[in-house]
Parts: sequence; C-alpha cells; structure tokens
Amino acid sequence: MSERGTTFKEVFAVPEFRVLFGSFALMIAGDSVKMLALSVLVYARTGSPGLSAAAYMVGWLPYILGGMFLLSLADRLPARALMVAGELVRVAVCLALAYGGLPVWAMLALVLVTGLFSPVFGAARNAMLPDVLPGDAFVLARSLMGVTSAGAQIAGLSLGGAFLAATGPEGALAVTAALAAAAAVVLWAGLPRRPARSAAVAAQGARGGAVRSTVRVNGLLVRDRRVRGLLLASWLPPACLAGAEAMVVPYLGGQGRAGAVLAAAAVGMAAGEFAVGRFAAPGLRERLSLPLAVLLGLPWLGFLAGPGTGFAAALAAVATAGLAYQLGLQRRFLEAVPEEVRGQAYGLLSAGLMTGQAVGAALVGALGEAAGPRLAIAAAGAAGVTAALALIPVFRARHEPTETPAGDVAEDGLVTEAVRPSRGG
Repeated sequence: MSERGTTFKEVFAVPEFRVLFGSFALMIAGDSVKMLALSVLVYARTGSPGLSAAAYMVGWLPYILGGMFLLSLADRLPARALMVAGELVRVAVCLALAYGGLPVWAMLALVLVTGLFSPVFGAARNAMLPDVLPGDAFVLARSLMGVTSAGAQIAGLSLGGAFLAATGPEGALAVTAALAAAAAVVLWAGLPRRPARSAAVAAQGARGGAVRSTVRVNGLLVRDRRVRGLLLASWLPPACLAGAEAMVVPYLGGQGRAGAVLAAAAVGMAAGEFAVGRFAAPGLRERLSLPLAVLLGLPWLGFLAGPGTGFAAALAAVATAGLAYQLGLQRRFLEAVPEEVRGQAYGLLSAGLMTGQAVGAALVGALGEAAGPRLAIAAAGAAGVTAALALIPVFRARHEPTETPAGDVAEDGLVTEAVRPSRGG
C-alpha cells in the first residue's frame, strides 16, 4: 500500500483487520447493552437512582487501576489468546449477572474486579493493528474504529432498549453474553497464532512480575518528553469534552431532549472521523490536529446564549467532529514508543483517556452544582480550547520517525532507558 494511496477499501481487504473490526463492533455494542441492562437491573432491585447510576459507570472505573498495574500483560502474552480471554470473561460475567442470583454489592464487585483486565484486552487489540496494517493504513484503521465505536454504541443502546422491553434486564444480559461468545469465535478462527510481542519480556515474566514491569515501563513512557506530550494531547481535550457532555442532561432536563443532543454528538464524532480519515492526506491530518483540537471545545461556548435543543444538538455535533484531531497523532505516537512495549503504551493511552473523561465529568459536574449547567458547559469548552492551545508545541512538533533498538531489554525483563525514544517534542 502506498503512503498516499491507501484507501478504506484497501484496509478492509486485509483479512486480519476484518476480524479485528468485526469483533470490536460486537464488543462495543455488547458493552453498551451490558451496562444499560445492569443499571436497570440494579434499579429494579433497589429503587435507588444513585446505585443505578453507579452500576452504569462501574465498568469504566477499573481502567485506572488496570492501566497502572497490569498493562505489561499485553506484551507478555499472545494477543489472540488475550482477546479471546477477554470475550470469554464477558460471557461469564454477563451470565453470572443475569442468572447467578447475586446481591447488588456482589454484582458491582464482580464488574469492578473483572474490569481490571479490560485495559489489557483492549491494549492487545490496539497493538495488533499496526502489525497487520503498517504506515498510513494503520491511521485509516483507527479512523474506521472510531466511526464504528460511535455507531456500535448507538446500535447497542437501541438493541439494549429493545431487549429490555421484550425480555427484561436478564434477557438483555444474555444477549450481551451471546455477542461476546460470537466475538470470541471470530477472533479464534480468524486470527493466526502469534507469539508474545516481546519474547524476552515474556520469558522474564515470572521473575520481573507483571505489576513491577507495568509500573516501571509506564514510568519510562511518561518521563519521555515526546511520549508524554502526545499522551497529554490525547487525554486533555477529550476530558473537557466529557465534562461538557455530562452537563447536557441537567441543562435540558427531559431525557428525550438530552438524548437527541447526545445522539447528535455521536453522529458528529463518526462524521469527523470518517471525513478526516477518508479525505485528508497523512500530512494534512497532522496539520489539522491543532485546529480540530480547538474545535473540540469552541462550540460549547455557544451555550452561554442558552440554546434550545436544536441549536444545542448542532453545537454538540460540530464539537465532537473535532475528535478527529487524534488521527493526526496516531503515527507519531506509534513511532514514539518501542515496539516491544507497544501493547502497554496503547493500554496506557486508553486508560488515561478513560480516567481523564471520568475526572473531567466529575469536575464539571461539581462546577455545575455551584454555577449551573449552562455556565459549566461553557467553562468546559473554554478549558478545552485552553488545553489545546497550551499543547501547541506538541501539535506543531516536526514529524520524525523514532529509531529505537528493537529487543533491547534489561535483565529483569523491563525496557531499558536506552530503548525509550530520546528526542523531545
């Protein structure tokens, strides 16, 4: 595939990508159904809105712990086995929630504990993409994954609502288990068996320890100026976006109106990812990363005018289209991290993104309590613009491939200082 001539059609022509793409769509749709059904099930048993909301969010909370202490498993173990294991864990959890007769505290604890490994399973998937789709094809694949994520979330919530109405939360959880089982079969049958990403790290695993390795390599990645800058550029603007979106329901009141705005936000995200991935050449995508990051926050300032549902939906759609800025960072991040810890690097990226969005929603929520939803949304937008402008040196850094000595691993199975890229930016 040529650097400029890569198309979505060429990306889809790669069998391994089709397998990853299909299983990813099933996973996103299934997780959307699971969290909605769990929330309804907890509310039906307790009558508590607070516990119901906690049940809906509990699946995302373990990302920070899993990201801090377990991510090295993504490079120590074969990727296909990890991804299949992740789907089988989802099958077991959903069936236990639906038919295990567990008390509410045990349900939440089960989701929390098993969720600790979610960053590891996701990291294995993300790290495999550049193996099967090198160069610009990898960026287009990430674009398709972004579009798919938005579409699968909408489909999953619609599917979940239909099954909740027809069969109740237990039936909806059984559907999630079936989707996860289908994804496991697709992954096992469709992907070839590959060894662990770093044979040296895997061989030293018993002595080095997964937790110790994760903490050490996370530290090396964060201390590198170039990697740290790209991580912050990937984390901070979406954290502000999450804060603004968290205030949509209290701003508009009724669920129907808020749902329309949030649906428009999902459509805007998908449209931005598709347009930039499909029509912008690699160099242009990287130049667009800064203005698109600014766009992520700018439209929320329009809420100072107190817009109604239609205008609010339009503002949200324009803002989320700016999420395509991340496509301009993908190749730079891929080239900034050593190949043998690529799985952990992408896991750290995802864990920080999830954690940042939770923190952003909490902070803007607190501001909303004090100043009202309208001002809180505008403040979140202003913070997003400020964060993007503060990161101008990262967005404007010259694109330089990083030369790292592959396979340079310390005796304890951890990446050495010599492996990590030394150039800043």
